[in-house]
Formats: sequence, C-alpha cells, structure tokens
Amino acid sequence: MGDSLNAALLQRDHRHLVHSLHNEAAHLAGNVWVKGEGTTLTDADGKRYIDAMSGLWNVTLGYGRRELVDAAAAQMGELAYASGYAGSTNLRAMELAEKLAADRVYPNMHRFFFTSGGGESTDSTIKTARYYWKAQGKPGKYKTLSVMGGYHGVTLAAMCATGMPAYWPAFEPRMPGFVHIPNHDAYRYVVPPGADPATAAADELERAILAEGPDTVALFIAEPVMGGGAYVPPAGYFRRIREICDRYDVLFATDEVITGFGRTGKLFALGHWGSDVQPDLVQFAKGITSGYVPMGGVGLSDKVAAVFDRPGADTWMHCYTYSGHPVACAVALATLDVIEREGLLARAQVLGDRLLRGLRGALGDHPNVGDIRGLGLIAAVELVEDRFSKKPFDPARKTGPQVLAQVRQRGVVTRGRGDTVYLGPALVSDEATIDRIVEAVAEGVGAVLPASA
Repeated sequence: MGDSLNAALLQRDHRHLVHSLHNEAAHLAGNVWVKGEGTTLTDADGKRYIDAMSGLWNVTLGYGRRELVDAAAAQMGELAYASGYAGSTNLRAMELAEKLAADRVYPNMHRFFFTSGGGESTDSTIKTARYYWKAQGKPGKYKTLSVMGGYHGVTLAAMCATGMPAYWPAFEPRMPGFVHIPNHDAYRYVVPPGADPATAAADELERAILAEGPDTVALFIAEPVMGGGAYVPPAGYFRRIREICDRYDVLFATDEVITGFGRTGKLFALGHWGSDVQPDLVQFAKGITSGYVPMGGVGLSDKVAAVFDRPGADTWMHCYTYSGHPVACAVALATLDVIEREGLLARAQVLGDRLLRGLRGALGDHPNVGDIRGLGLIAAVELVEDRFSKKPFDPARKTGPQVLAQVRQRGVVTRGRGDTVYLGPALVSDEATIDRIVEAVAEGVGAVLPASA
C-alpha cells in the first residue's frame, strides 16, 4: 500500500478537501480517478474499473464523447457566460427550451427554468409551488409532501423533502411544512387484505393530505422510479396519485433527476404509466448533459406558467447566477442529439432487460438476496439475513459495504445504501459490460455471503 500512488494522492487530497458525505475512513479507501473512457474509469495506479453507476447516475453517454467536448469548447469560444436574469438571455438557452417543448416532454408543458443541478431544481420546484398558490390567493397552501425513501437532494429545502432520515440529524431542526408518506416498495409495503397494491399505496397520499388539511398542502413530489433503492411503483399508482392531487387541489411534481433523459428507456420515466398522466412540474438534471457540465431544470405546465405572465404579477424573486448557462445548454443540446441519433431510449430498455435477467439468474435463488428490482438501466439488489421473513441484517455488520468492496476488487465500481446494492450503467454500455457487471455483483455477494453457509 505504501507504494500506491493512489493511496498517497488520497492522503494529499484529504489535507485540503472536504467531500460530499465526508467520511475519512471511507475516503482514504477510495480511488483517485485520472481518466475516463467509454464505460471505464482508470485510477492513479493505472487500474481500470467498469463504472456501473455512470458516475452518480449522470454520465449516461460514457466518458470521452467528443461531441460534448466540442460543443462546450465551441460555445466557450463564442460566449462563455451570459446572465439568465430577466432582461438577459442567450441563444443556446432559447434553443434548449424550444427543443424540450418540441420534444413534448409533456403535452401540457412548454416553459422551462434552468438550474445547476438536482438540489437547485428541487428548491425551485418547492418555491414555484408556493409562488403559484400565493398567486391564486391561497398563501396557506405551503406544505410539501413526499415519499419515505425518496431522494430529492440535500440543499436545505431539498433535504427536508428527501425521505432518507440519515441525511437529517446533523442539520436539524428541519424546516416546517414537510411531510412524508410511506414508500410504495413492493417488497416491504404491507397491502391490506384484498386491496389493490397501487390504490393502497397511493391512498397514503390522500390520508396525509386530509391529516394536514387540503388548504395547507401545496405540492406532492415523487420520483417515478426511486433512485434510493430502485423502487418501481405498482401499475396504476401514478394515475391514482394524479387523481388525488386533482381532487384536493395539490400540485404534482415528478423528480426525474435520476430517471430523466433515457435511463429507464423513456425520455422521462413517468411515461411508462401512460402519456395522459401528466405532472404540473417536472424537475431534471444529471443526464441532460451526461454529467459533463453541471445543469438541471424545471419544466412548468401551462397552468403553472400562466401565473408568471399575469398583468401585475409579483416578480418571481428566485434566481441563480448560472441559470441558462450557455455552455451547459450547448452541451445539453449535443447530449439530446446523441440520445436521438443513437437510439439510446430503446437501447436502455434492451440493456435493462438483460441486466435484470442476469441478476435474477445469478442471484435469484440466493438465500440472502431478498429482492432484485429495477426498470431500464436502474436496478438494485437488496440483501437480507433471511429471505423468507425479509429480516434485514444488523447494520453493524455492514454487509452491503463489504459486498461493494468485493465488487470493486473485481474491477467494477458502484454504490449502495445500507444492504442494497445499486446499479446504473451508462446507456452506451455493450452487452459484455452488462454481463461483467452481473458477474462481479454475483461474485461479490458470494464472497461475503456464501450460499452454502
């Protein structure tokens, strides 16, 4: 280890940098990445790894795409920056908004606000909902409802919407006005006898709205497929959610930061449950630039956007220095072009089917594999002490982290939470890469949890 350049650089790094989810021991056992090519990363010791998480779900087109590099360079040479405040704009921002509208992100959506990432997009969604209801003369509608286990970022408001309690204690007290409903997780959600799973899970929202008071609830926000565990809702769930939001006059926002721009095989994942199930707001980031440049955004339905242009409307006092950044917008346009030209939406469906089939074939009978789930190129393997009772492992055992370490030893890097292993390969992966990921995960599980033990 003393001869490892990677280890020496990590020590150097640690002296002056604080990292996201900072943990000294975990960081010093990590990697210094020096090169990315296609679906692989190379560390400072020259070791190559398959990136089974596409960075953080975001490098959907893989590393080293010249189209994106060239788009950024050309735009930097022409116009490196322009303010996105009212009274100032740029051509690339206009072109990107026009393209999103023309691509019919949703038929009811023709206006967009751009951000620098997912957390900013969540905050923008929450503030837009509050602005909308004040414009309707209902300032008491301010609360945001979301789902336990959902991830919406960790800026302060986004953290309060995020349904992962581990993110809360170090920064509490949380802001008031945030409420969480139970997760629809098909593996653990207890459906009442004789009830329809989709209806039962969606009706948790109705109960929460009634408990809080419909006149206080502004917004319900949910991921179509939840990144923090790859939870796929039962068929009919979002149709019921839309009906409940309409019944109680609550805006419905979909968080497509992880799922947007092809990861599940649709431009946006909500499309899997019918083109007529449309949100009032949709937020995105990550895949819109394949992670090459920070960018995100929020799409506004025509109903919501109309309040911005009312005669005498209050100024929307919400702004970001880098909203509509011309370089980010140029890269986003190039990314969307690659997705279309290479047919990557259909490709993600094919590869996603192969990934899930492979995982189920390799691990479906393992006594400590409780659930294998996913949609397109977002998947998860949940490990349990006993698959029949669904009893989880003692967290102190750190089963999941041990498995991830074994997977990394086999040349594949990915992430997880608790004892659930996440997978999110790039849309440009080939079949051999998908098969190698499956093999490494199966071997990693077997090394920590021998099936015969």
